[in-house]
Amino acid sequence: MRIALSQLTTGPDPERNLELLRAEAHRAADEDARVIVFPEAAMACFGTPLAPLAEPLDGPWATAVRRLAEETGLVVVAGMFTLAPDGKVANTLLATGPGVEAAYDKIHLYDAFGFAESDTVAAGSEVVTIEVDGVRIGLATCYDVRFPELFRAHADAGAVLSLLPASWGAGPGKREQWELLIRARALDATLWLAAVGQADPAASGTGTSGTGTSGAGASGSPADGAAKSPAPTGIGHSALIGPDGTVRRSLGAGPGTLLADVDLDEVAAVRRKVPVLANRRMNKER
Repeated sequence: MRIALSQLTTGPDPERNLELLRAEAHRAADEDARVIVFPEAAMACFGTPLAPLAEPLDGPWATAVRRLAEETGLVVVAGMFTLAPDGKVANTLLATGPGVEAAYDKIHLYDAFGFAESDTVAAGSEVVTIEVDGVRIGLATCYDVRFPELFRAHADAGAVLSLLPASWGAGPGKREQWELLIRARALDATLWLAAVGQADPAASGTGTSGTGTSGAGASGSPADGAAKSPAPTGIGHSALIGPDGTVRRSLGAGPGTLLADVDLDEVAAVRRKVPVLANRRMNKER
């Protein structure tokens, strides 16, 4: 299966971001990709007031993504924000395309490193997988990568590939943590992991690394001069990780698209050699 990981920097305007997605999706289709994965917050970057932008899954932004999938013949996976109770939003992955229609609400919210996603975002609770051409694929988002049980749940559901859109927070040691965690999660569950993050805004020429491009903090209030918002706006370094935990392809900090052919048969070979799923003694579904 050929997949495309589109590492880009989105801004606060959903319509402008949709144009970025459209250009990248058509480019991936021209390269015979079957699936294209966009980052978390593809609809609008963190550091933007999210509640006014959130919409239902049959709203105009999601409908435009659905139309894009139809135009290109791709399965498109993109991060957006949907409506949730009590004035909050859900951090949602929309997966749509021929034979595919699903949504995953981020389970583990980023309440760490001085940011409180749960202040404005409601947590999801359901493990979600999709099927593309008979291949089971799991969906996860950013901070979920710190929780191996989710990726093992993907494997238990039959997944051989997990998709991990992200908008990773910048800071000392954060790139090293990202690279360690995505490799560990692939190895924990012995599956392919496609981790695609927002590009570093500074490397994209759209802002300062670690700050929202809208000039607003996480609550939407104006930033104080040049002070950085704790909003996670991306560091890049998307990667495709094999089921043995090795990095097969990767990108740097700036925008780019990673196209790769995934050998799905390799999963069974690795699981025969390192049967960690079969050998589990704790937290195994029975």
